[in-house]
Amino acid sequence: MLAIQNLSFHYGSRTIYEDASLHIKPKNRIGLVGLNGTGKTTLLKLIYGDLTPDAGTISKANDCTIGFLNQDLLSYQSDDSILKVAMQAFEKELKLQSQINQVIKQLEEAYEEDLVHKLTQLQEEFEALDGYTIQSKAEEILEGLGFSTEDLQRPLWEFSGGWRMRVMLAKLLLQKPSVLMLDEPTNHLDLPSIEWLENYLSNYEGAVIIVSHDREFLDRAVNTIVEVSGGKLQLYSGNYTFYLEEKELRNEIQRNAFKNQQQKIKQTEQFINRFRAKATKARQVQSKMKLLEKMDKVEEVTEEIVDLNIRFTFQQQPGKIIFRMENVSKAFGEKIILQESHATIERGDKIALIGANGKGKSTQLRIIAGTEPVTGHRETGYNVLPAFYAQHQLEALGIENEILEELKQAGSGKTEKDLRSVLGCFLFSGDDVFKKIKVLSGGEKSRVALAKTLISEANFLLLDEPTNHLDIQSVNLLIQALNNYEGSFITVSHDRHFIANVANKIWYIEEHQIKEYPGTYGEYLTWKNEQEAKQEVAQPEKSLSKKKEKKKSYNDAEFKERQKQRRKLENKVKETEQKIDELETLKQQLEGQMADPEIYSDNTKLSELSAQYEQVKSDVESTTKEWENAVVRLEEFDDE
Repeated sequence: MLAIQNLSFHYGSRTIYEDASLHIKPKNRIGLVGLNGTGKTTLLKLIYGDLTPDAGTISKANDCTIGFLNQDLLSYQSDDSILKVAMQAFEKELKLQSQINQVIKQLEEAYEEDLVHKLTQLQEEFEALDGYTIQSKAEEILEGLGFSTEDLQRPLWEFSGGWRMRVMLAKLLLQKPSVLMLDEPTNHLDLPSIEWLENYLSNYEGAVIIVSHDREFLDRAVNTIVEVSGGKLQLYSGNYTFYLEEKELRNEIQRNAFKNQQQKIKQTEQFINRFRAKATKARQVQSKMKLLEKMDKVEEVTEEIVDLNIRFTFQQQPGKIIFRMENVSKAFGEKIILQESHATIERGDKIALIGANGKGKSTQLRIIAGTEPVTGHRETGYNVLPAFYAQHQLEALGIENEILEELKQAGSGKTEKDLRSVLGCFLFSGDDVFKKIKVLSGGEKSRVALAKTLISEANFLLLDEPTNHLDIQSVNLLIQALNNYEGSFITVSHDRHFIANVANKIWYIEEHQIKEYPGTYGEYLTWKNEQEAKQEVAQPEKSLSKKKEKKKSYNDAEFKERQKQRRKLENKVKETEQKIDELETLKQQLEGQMADPEIYSDNTKLSELSAQYEQVKSDVESTTKEWENAVVRLEEFDDE
């Protein structure tokens, strides 16, 4: 479908890609990962045609279309309703609809056989394109992305940038391009919309390329990971969790190969140094020197994991109660957010406030911070020193300040050495600390603002979407920082991996009330699923009718045929189980061979083994799917 071959691209003297290649096939669900600045968005722009490669080619099939959701679309404005903007995806259908309306108008003025024939042709073509369903399709996708039915007729300009981005995503999904490219789509979605998008993409007919820092989303939405690193594109045939495991395996193989090669180099150099001055050994010394010169060097593995060895402490200990509100109500016009709601935050609480956009999560943070007027009683506890992090904090940074200078102004009293240590943990090392704020990317500014918040001597943090604009490594650093933080906090976030790793309580807004689940996000999901299951059980008539529908009697001939089909399914399960075992054994053997430094240094042999290894992995995956399908079919067969 689309092939990238020997791609090279540079920004000035900086190399982004050098001789990189990648083949994108139909049904590929690719997660594009890598540190900020490695060139993920650049690759999408190269594929889309916004940028031109310095060398190499990006070729695609003649019928291949490309759709690109990028941050530039945030600035798009229109007086049209969001339904009309989304329906712009149906360019051909809308053109036909306009022609049909024109012909109908002409017929009203003067009946002619030619016009009737033309109208029939246009209507047949319109029907063949499924034109009569385009509005319902647009409504379904917009509502799936979180818009209410009432919202659909509102003009686009009334919505914030994040909601406008959802409209552009809806338009793109309706266009159904052959290659759908999404740059950080979850930044603008809440949890229900993210889950809807995951389900939608699982049935998408074309290929999908996603840049995202949301690990859970990548695990659920993609079947291939492409890592951008060192100017190359490294392919991993699985989701993000598979990528982490596979990368560690490859790194371990490379570490062993590097270690063995270094030992061999050391022994060779010792021989050269020992016998360099002896004429009788001159030929052997020359041979060893040539061997070293020709040796393909195995690169040392660069460790990307950063451990945050700092505890974020404060001088002033708060009382037991951090915050309390009683009978608090809040509304914006007719839109009610809270109605006589109660909530308490205690010392040691690490709360994640979750739910759909529009429920009032950010409003609740402002209520706690005391910056949002309400009716009812609210109070901040004894000795509580809060610090509020939100996206507008990025704009409050002194753009002419250097990073180190900005942290000094946080008033923590920490030494320059301590501040450098903190910045190092947030991926600013060496001379990076002297960069001016104004030259930083959005993600870098977020890291500075977060570091500034964490060293502020606050014993209570309010964090509004802190993971937005952070790459996966930076999100992991933030998780470590909050786990090392000795105070209390409440965070609004749609990043499920982040929430699962930092929160010990879950808040959600339901029926205009703050509801609390006293446990982790994983425990909350289990509880929620149990509650939903209980509700389903509470509908016995529906359940009984379904069971009755499943029951069916069979005559002798039918029974014998079903037994024969069942044995086939059982044999299929056994055969695929055995095949999986054989493939796993072969996979382990190949891994052992690839760790051999002699093979690792032989590009031809390594390439052959790598190709064989990738094929075996693919066979394991496809055979496992066969096994799963056979098991599911057997279970369904027994239920029929």
